Amino acid sequence: ASGPCLSLDAACASSLYAIDIACRKLQGRQIDCALVAGVNAADNLILHIGFDALNALSPTGRSRPFVKGADGLVPSEGAAALVLKRLSDVEPSENVHGVIIGSGLTNDGRRKGLLAPAAEGQADVMRLALRSGDIDPLTIQFLECHATGTAVGDGVEVSSVHSVYGELEHLPVGSLKANTGHLITVAGLASILKLTGAMAQEYLPPTPLDGDPLDSLTQSNMSIQTARTAWTSNQGPRRAAISNFGFGGNNAHLIL
Repeated sequence: ASGPCLSLDAACASSLYAIDIACRKLQGRQIDCALVAGVNAADNLILHIGFDALNALSPTGRSRPFVKGADGLVPSEGAAALVLKRLSDVEPSENVHGVIIGSGLTNDGRRKGLLAPAAEGQADVMRLALRSGDIDPLTIQFLECHATGTAVGDGVEVSSVHSVYGELEHLPVGSLKANTGHLITVAGLASILKLTGAMAQEYLPPTPLDGDPLDSLTQSNMSIQTARTAWTSNQGPRRAAISNFGFGGNNAHLIL
């Protein structure tokens, strides 16, 4: 096989950026198959020095998304890959693990600082992903958040999610970073693997909760999915959304 190849760096949103680009090339029939891969194996010393300088690294070494008193992210290592094809081109012998029905990318431009997230930018990319697939936000049954366990970031994300998905009566949410730490460039791919596995086994995936949840979350329509429960759907296929927000204002949202 041969074809175009590229690498990119959109910080923590990198793998969802790569997936969006691959989907656009598939839709435009520039390619017929794509391999999207992410690897995070940076030198631990350099990674920890960098995040510590940004005051983003957890001094306690605990990855605690959505929790009061969480003190930062915990970097981790990993790799993941997906093969993407147009659904109409799938062969009978091939197994479809999930269908991407919408995605969007935005960048906030210059803000107050490298790690200062913008709720309006996050909300914009969620709406863009929903519009791209003509998706009703009321059909979303689970949201895999970016939530990294930083005091400011998680609170801003709760606000942005509520502005887009606030009309849902109840929205279960989770963050794989509570299980694995922050996989940085691989975060989006890892979340897709988490959700396709949960869809196949028909359960809502749990997120371990290490402390009391944020007040802004408990006062919203969102609830942290802390137990493995049946994923039932009266609205057709199981449908979930994934967010990745990289520093510098790189925002990505995907509907699976």
